[in-house]
Amino acid sequence: MASALETSGWAREEAERLATLIDLFLRRPAPPDPRGPFPDFERLRDRVGQAVENHGPEEIEASFLELYAHVHMNEAPYSRSERRRMDAAGGYWNHAGGLSPILRAAPWIGEETVSADFGAGNGLQGLLLQVLYPHARTVQIEISARMRDIGEGLREWLGVPRERVAWVIDDVLNVPVTGYDFIYLYRPVRPNGPGRGFYTRFAREAEAESRPPVIFSIADCLRDFLSDRYEVFYGDGHLTCFRAVVP
Repeated sequence: MASALETSGWAREEAERLATLIDLFLRRPAPPDPRGPFPDFERLRDRVGQAVENHGPEEIEASFLELYAHVHMNEAPYSRSERRRMDAAGGYWNHAGGLSPILRAAPWIGEETVSADFGAGNGLQGLLLQVLYPHARTVQIEISARMRDIGEGLREWLGVPRERVAWVIDDVLNVPVTGYDFIYLYRPVRPNGPGRGFYTRFAREAEAESRPPVIFSIADCLRDFLSDRYEVFYGDGHLTCFRAVVP
C-alpha cells in the first residue's frame, strides 16, 4: 500500500505512515457510537478496503480522506450556547485539518514531547499523532464537553493510553500557550476582534518560552503576529510550519 501511495506523490516515509493509518482504520470495528456520531463508518471503511484491493493510489487516498473526515466529525454537535460563544469570538466549527500535518510531524515529536491542539474538536488529530508517534502527553483544548466525551471514546477505540491524553474544556481565548513542545491549530478563531487578541497573546507567550514550541498551523493567520524569533520552515498554502530561530 505504501508503494502505491508513493507513486501518487507522497514521500516514502509519509506514504508508510499513511499506510499505517489506513491499515489501522481497516482493522477497527465501528467506533463507539452511543448517540450516532459515526453512522457511515462501516460503509466508508469498506470503500477504503475496496480501493486497497484495487491498488489505485488516488482511489485509496480519496476514500480514506472521506473516512477520516467522517470520524473527525465536521458536523460537530456544539450546543447553542457554545455556538454563540464561538460566533462571538470568530471561531470555526471543527473543520478537518487533513492528513498532511499528521504525516509531516514525525521529526518534531519525540517520546518526551508534550503536544497541544487548540480547538481540538473530538481530538482526532492529537490522537492520530499519538498513534503514529507515542509521546508523553497530548493536551486537547476544546470548548465542548460533549466533544470531549466522544473523543474519549475514540481514544479507547484507537488504543491510546488514558495517561497520554488530557482535556482542557474551555474557550481557547482563555488558555495559556505555555508548557508545550508542539502545537497544532486550525485557525481556531478569526484574526480580528477578540481573535486578534488571541493571536497576539499566543505569539508572545510562545516566544517567551525558554524552548519555543514548533507550531503547525492550518489556514494560517498566526504569521503576522510572530516576531523574527520564529521562521517558517514549511508552507504549502494549506499547512504552515514554524520553529524558533536558533540564535
